[in-house]
Order: sequence, then C-alpha cells, then structure tokens
Amino acid sequence: MTATNVVVERLAPISRAACVGGGVIGGGWIARLLLVGVDVSVFDPNPETQRVVGEVIANAERACGLLTAAPLPPRGRLTFSTTLAEAVADAEWVQESVPERLDLKRRVLAEIDAACPATALVGSSTSGLLPSDLQAGLVHPERLFVAHPYNPVYLLPLVEIVGGRATAAATIERARATVDAIGMKGVVIAREIEAFVGDRLLEALWREALWLIKDDICDVETLDDVIRYSFGLRWAQMGLFQTYRIAGGEEGMRHFLAQFGPSLRWPWTRLTDVVDLDAALIEKISAQSDKQARGLSIRQLERVRDENLVGILRALKASRGGEGWGAGKLLADFERRLLAGAPPKRD
Repeated sequence: MTATNVVVERLAPISRAACVGGGVIGGGWIARLLLVGVDVSVFDPNPETQRVVGEVIANAERACGLLTAAPLPPRGRLTFSTTLAEAVADAEWVQESVPERLDLKRRVLAEIDAACPATALVGSSTSGLLPSDLQAGLVHPERLFVAHPYNPVYLLPLVEIVGGRATAAATIERARATVDAIGMKGVVIAREIEAFVGDRLLEALWREALWLIKDDICDVETLDDVIRYSFGLRWAQMGLFQTYRIAGGEEGMRHFLAQFGPSLRWPWTRLTDVVDLDAALIEKISAQSDKQARGLSIRQLERVRDENLVGILRALKASRGGEGWGAGKLLADFERRLLAGAPPKRD
C-alpha cells in the first residue's frame, strides 16, 4: 500500500478553528491546534501578530520534535484574517484569548457570537473571570465556556473547563471530548469561582512569595531555587494531595492531617495581607529578575523551559515500565493514537 491512497485518521473531532488573539496564550493555542491537523484562522489587530505567532509555532515544532518520535498528522492550514467576522465564519471551535478585561472580552465575545456558526463551540482563555459574567448579552450563551490552559499551551496538557449559568451540559461534554482528542487533559470544574482552581493555588503562592521578597527574606533566584529543587519536582508528577498522602507514612492522609493540621493555625503566613506593589518593589523584583536571567532573552528562556518540560514528560512517560504516570501516561496514550492513525511505511 502506498502513502497516496492512505487516509490518515483525524485526531480532533473538529477540522476548523479560529483563534481571536495571538499573544502568549493565543499563540500557544494556535500551535497546539495546527500541529494536530486542525486548520486555524487567526484574528488579532496587533501588527506584530504574524511574527509572534510564527515564533511560537517554531518553538512548538521544535519542542514536539523532541517530545515524541510518533508521526504527527499533516499540519493544519494557518490563515490570518483581516476581520474577526472573517476569522470565525466557518469555525467549529472559536478560542478567545484577548487581554483580561471584562468589557473587552464581552465586546469581543458578542462579535464572535454574532458571526460564527450556530453550532460552534466558543471558549475563553480567561484566567479568572466568571463565565456567567462573560455570557451576559450573548444571543447563544449556552455554547460559551471557559477553556483555561497553561503556558506553554503546546506542551502543558491541562485545560480547566468551566461552564457558566447558561452553559449547556452538551457544550461541556463536547469541549472536554475535543481537548482530550488533541492530547490535552480537560478537567471540568464543578462550580464557577473567580480564578477557578489552578490560579487560586498559584495566587496563594505568588502572594506569599511577594512578601518574602519585600521583607528581604530572600531574593527571587533563591525563592525559585527553593521551589525547583524541592517540592516543585514532587508537584510535577503527584500534585499536592497525593504527595502529602505519602508524607503521612503507612497511615496515609489521615495521619498527615492529624499531625500537620494544627500547624495551619500558626501565624506563619502573610496570605491575609496584600503586598503593596509600589514602584520600589516593582523595581526591586524586576532588577533581581534581570540578574537571574543572566542575559538570556525571553525566546531563549522559552526554549530552555520547553526542553526541561520535554525531559520531565518523557521521564513520566517511561514510569511504571512504560505504562506512564500522570502527564506522562497522557503522552503515552496520545502517542499510541498517533501511531495507530499513521499511514504504514512503504515497503
């Protein structure tokens, strides 16, 4: 059998998507979708969009080449539209990734709602706004949901899927099925709250970190070292609760909670106070961050980050005799689908 008469199985249940917003998150969505064979139409009025998106796609292709030897499907077709209406006209999934302002997102989502097909799914990349607030004024609010990814979208598989008061149950199921099909992990958040789950956790750590810098307990590099040489490695493969289950010894979580629960009342934390990000603190943190970067550009740091993430994911894929663990098992399962759908090699 020759390659010319083989039909490669389509991974995603969609073939056409539109991305409104081509920044850090929007660019990551574009790369993730293109590399699994979905055609993507992009609208972003920023004159630098094509350059930025091109650089993100190049990083994504490099990272995916390091991540897996399994053949990806033929890359989707990328187009840049001059109007929002043109971009979303025939999309099956529209992903909004504009700046985090409620008024702006409402206006953009209303334009999307009016111009895209009635059957299209409409996801928002918001990192904290309530989907019910985003649905206000839409003609079809039942198809609007939050699809909150993590940077870089083309490597980190998690998507928090959050419905609002008007979101249809079928919308949530279609959204989860779609992201799962393209190698991501769609987790449905049971009830909408500001910042959802991931950013709630990150906000708590971020607030405490800012106080540690402001109070001169450590500098930014020391703080990052504390994370990356210790619990950050544990979190990458077991999260929080399973890590603490092990810390409870043979009696597990019950013993851990009984032993360490009382310490939660000790006055260690500054989480109840909000640090004043005044000009002096901003300059202090920024200067320390500049020193920590040691002259590496953002694009260079992104490539280092991607290589490290690839190494972690590949290690997790090899866990348990190749069965995989956590995000590594997700990668192993996705590779099996890629290999099963690939055309056979010519004799």
